[in-house]
Order: sequence, then structure tokens, then C-alpha cells
Amino acid sequence: MSEKSIAPPKQDQSVSYDRLDQLVRRFEKIFNLLIPLVAVVVSLLIVSIIVVAQGASPVEAYAALIEGAFGSLYNLTNSLAMATPLILTGLGIALAARCGIINLGGEGQIVAGGVFATFVGTLPALQGLPAPVYVTLCVLAAFLGGVLWALIPGYFFAKHGVNFMITTMLLNDIANGILSALVQGPMKEPGKFAPQSAQVAVNARLPMLIPKSRLHLGFLIAMAVAAVAYVVLFKTSFGHDLRTLGENPTAARHSGINVFAMQMVIVVIAGGLAGVAGSAEILGSQYRLRSGFLSNYGYEALAVAMLGQKHPFGVVVAGILFGALKAGRGSMSRAADLPTSFSMVLSGVIIFFVAISPILMKLPRYLAIREMNRKGRQPETSAKAA
Repeated sequence: MSEKSIAPPKQDQSVSYDRLDQLVRRFEKIFNLLIPLVAVVVSLLIVSIIVVAQGASPVEAYAALIEGAFGSLYNLTNSLAMATPLILTGLGIALAARCGIINLGGEGQIVAGGVFATFVGTLPALQGLPAPVYVTLCVLAAFLGGVLWALIPGYFFAKHGVNFMITTMLLNDIANGILSALVQGPMKEPGKFAPQSAQVAVNARLPMLIPKSRLHLGFLIAMAVAAVAYVVLFKTSFGHDLRTLGENPTAARHSGINVFAMQMVIVVIAGGLAGVAGSAEILGSQYRLRSGFLSNYGYEALAVAMLGQKHPFGVVVAGILFGALKAGRGSMSRAADLPTSFSMVLSGVIIFFVAISPILMKLPRYLAIREMNRKGRQPETSAKAA
């Protein structure tokens, strides 16, 4: 008599999804730290395939990229200088995102800051001021410019619920149009053909931190802002209220938080920091206003905030990474015979993986709930939560 083979019991797929969901929830902080690293590694692998398809060597391309970004003191300072506006704008975007506000207007706010800083920095009546006073006035003017450009959409969002992303994004084009008109008209350098402003006064420029480099005081300002943002966000009651509002607006309202005031404060901070980013580039690097003087930096700063997981120190690291990609792309292009815009492909792939990471984190939970609903049962995590 032959023994009948007993088939092993089928594993309940919904249970495995639920256990995976519990694992993701238990180690959520670790996963959040790993997401940017995994995004960068996967992006490098995908871009390597594209490089090979172009007939170039990925090893040579990435070696040249690293050399161009960090291979010498000048290259390193160049990377940090390019990272400075990204960090400043990214910090404002990250704080706004913590509050539940997605700021797509960094581009226009940067332009407004650059215009205000240039206007003050080229005023003949102020050029006799001591350098510390003059620089401070220019930076404050830039902060005000960024605030004014964010304040109108911020008010209508906080007061009437008008879509903040759409209004700020539309204002970017308006800001660039005004900038183009200014450098070809009222702010154009007298007696010159090129559409650009006159240079800001020497005593209105940010001092260089290292001689014969591009690293200016703006980088230290960005580091100081990141430290202050961390303290405010995680060590104060204001930061707690801000995070509560971003995570659960209904609970925030019921707990007595003044939602309108909180949102307006965050809009002011985000716009002001983007304005300071514009002034850092004008007063520390270019010394004059031109159309597109920081083209696409507002949108790239959004990617910096996402890659940095909306954490101030994460924004600093992500900003330096993107600054290095900008600084090293020329060397990468020459070494591997690639277009200079190829580094944007790498940046774009990184942004893509960071953008879909929240979906991947929630996927086990979604699958578990779907399976349990199909079988008329409740997931284990739901029962425990209840």
C-alpha cells in the first residue's frame, strides 16, 4: 500500500504581506535612511548601462566625475559653492513639506531674491557703507524679495485653499519674464550690449572663505541655517506643531494649533530662504544679474529636499551630492565623450527612485489589506492598532 503524498499547506499570501508590512513599520527609520543610498546606487547602475550603450566606460566616466567634483581643492570648493543655493532653497522646501506644503516656486523666489540683492548692491547711495553692513542689507533685501514672491500664493492657500503648487509654479514663469525685462531695460548695465546688470559693489560681495577658490560665506550661512532648522524642527514646540500639522491636519486643528498662522510662517521662511539662495549666487559667484542666472535650481532643490528625506542634515548631504554632479559633469563629458547634460540623466534617475519610495514603503500594507478584504478578514496590524 503506497503512502499518499501530502501536499504542504498553502501559505496565506495575505499573512506574508502583513508580516512584511509589520517589518517595514518596525524598521521604518532604517528604511528611510537606506532609501537615498539605494536610490543613488540603483541610479548609478542604470546610468552605467546607458553609458555602455553610448560606447563609453562607466568606470572612466564616474572616475572623471569624482575627479572633477573633489579631485582638487578648487574642484571641492566649486562643488560646495554650487551646492550652496541648492541647500538654502532645499531647506525651505523641506520645512514647508514637513508642514504639508509642497513648494514648487523655488525658481521664482530665487529670481526675486537675486533681483532685490542686485538692486541694493548696485545703489550708488549705499556703496560707501562698511562691507559687513552692506552685505547684510543685500541679504536681507533678498530674503524680503523671496518672501514677497511666496506670500501671495501662500495667503490664498492658507486662507482659501487655493492650490499652492500650481500658483507657485505659474509664478516661476512670471518671475523669469520680469527678470528678462529688467536686465534688458531698467537694470541693464549702462553702455553695454549684453542683457545683464552692472556688477554689485565690491563691499557688497560675500567674502571668500578660501583664497583663489569659489567658496564664499554663503556656504557657512547655509550650514548655520541647517543647524537652526534642525533645532527648531526637532527641539522646539513650534517644530512639534509644524510636524503635527504636516502629519495630521485634523488633529492639529483640534489640538488648538493656529493652522493659518503656521502655514503663513512656513511660507515666509521657505520663500525667504530661496531668496537668500539667489543672493548667495549673485553676491558670492556671478556678481551681476543675468537671465537664467540659476536656471532650474528651484526644481533641483525640490529633489534635494526629497533625497534628504526632508531632514535638514539630509538636505545638506543631498545638496552637496547635486553640487558635485554639477561641478564634475564637465570632466565626465570630456573623459567619456558624453554630452555635458548627461549628469542630468543621473540626477533624474535618482529623483525618480526617491519619488516612488513612499509607494514602495506602503505597498506591503496595501497588498495585505486587499487580500484580507477579499477574504473578509482584517489584517493583523489593523487589529492591533484598533
